[in-house]
Amino acid sequence: MPKIIEKIKIIEEITPPSMYKVVLHNDDYTTMEFVIMILRTIFHKNEVEAEAIMLQVHEMGIGSCGLFTKEIARTKVNQVKILAKESGFPLLVTAEKDF
Repeated sequence: MPKIIEKIKIIEEITPPSMYKVVLHNDDYTTMEFVIMILRTIFHKNEVEAEAIMLQVHEMGIGSCGLFTKEIARTKVNQVKILAKESGFPLLVTAEKDF
């Protein structure tokens, strides 16, 4: 009697992690140069990208620095807050879930 071997594929549904965008908010005190420095050092933006995001923050009131996993977004938010506080700026930065 021949043996019949049945192959069963188990498909795991892998859910990608939730992504969070880190957002800078405009204020009347934080300098444009400081925002550019933050974008270049913490978010690794080149000069052109950093200036474009800075202008968006200045003109529109907010600007996205990028999409990150929750842990990385929180880390970047904390890094910005520390640098802003040390530099005497009230820069508001938030991490918002991207839907």
